[in-house]
Amino acid sequence: MKVFRNFSDYPSQKPLALSLGMFDGVHLGHKCIIDELKKVGSDNNLETAVLTFWPHPRFVFNPNEDLKLLNTLDEKTLLIEKYGINNLFLKEFDEEFRNLTGEEFVRQILVKKLNVKYLIIGYDHSFGKNKSGNFELLQKLSKELDFEVEQMEAINIHENNISSTKIRNALLNGNILEANEMLGYSYSVSGTVVHGKKLGRTIGYPTANIENESIKLLPKKGAYIVEVFIKDQQYKGMLSVGTNPTVNGEKLTVEVYILDFEGDIYDENITVKFRDFLHEEIKFEGLEKLIERLDEDKRLTEAFKF
Repeated sequence: MKVFRNFSDYPSQKPLALSLGMFDGVHLGHKCIIDELKKVGSDNNLETAVLTFWPHPRFVFNPNEDLKLLNTLDEKTLLIEKYGINNLFLKEFDEEFRNLTGEEFVRQILVKKLNVKYLIIGYDHSFGKNKSGNFELLQKLSKELDFEVEQMEAINIHENNISSTKIRNALLNGNILEANEMLGYSYSVSGTVVHGKKLGRTIGYPTANIENESIKLLPKKGAYIVEVFIKDQQYKGMLSVGTNPTVNGEKLTVEVYILDFEGDIYDENITVKFRDFLHEEIKFEGLEKLIERLDEDKRLTEAFKF
């Protein structure tokens, strides 16, 4: 997959089948769009492309909002590549771009610079200044500018539309199975293993503290069953998102106890994939009660079918 940060770098003589949007999470709704893009591209001899924005436009419009995303830029790029797209456009949502009307965006960018011949948008997608671009505008312009346009229906699971917002809410409520079902894969967090307070090793449960990207959404505080990936090796793990209230901790940390693993992994980059929720964050009366709960969490993790 070719990645472009400037439209001018794309050789526009290659006609495109393209979709645009944030694609945060690259969830099953997005995958449905991508599958249709690939079919259209194959049927019409077009290269496929996704146009997305980085950073998220909401960071521009609401700089004080503490928005967390389902994907880092690397994760999003890898997922889109995995699903078989030929080209990815990563557009900075700068002042000049945000002032383009929907019609200007179609004429100047999609048609003139990118040579789009087939455009697919999601069921609720709008674009351009003041959200002036929508499916109706695209239908009107398509005849004049010689491209086809298609609007995808919403994808439903259990009679609920899939959306990035609903996935975020599921994660924030600890509903890992629901979030993973909408994503079509297990939600993950990656980061560097850093030094912590090393309390875990004193009670028989040494943990790896993961320093993840601040932009990445963390699920609800609590304990989780996870898969841990270290240098392409897979392990079972039990992970905590929280502040360690039993020992009066204050800083939010992500710590994982890795089953059947020994070794020094400080400064290593590891990935954890969330598989199920164990329980909410608990302040225990003392370390003995904490160890009892950890023993039970370990039993449940060992029994979990990955």
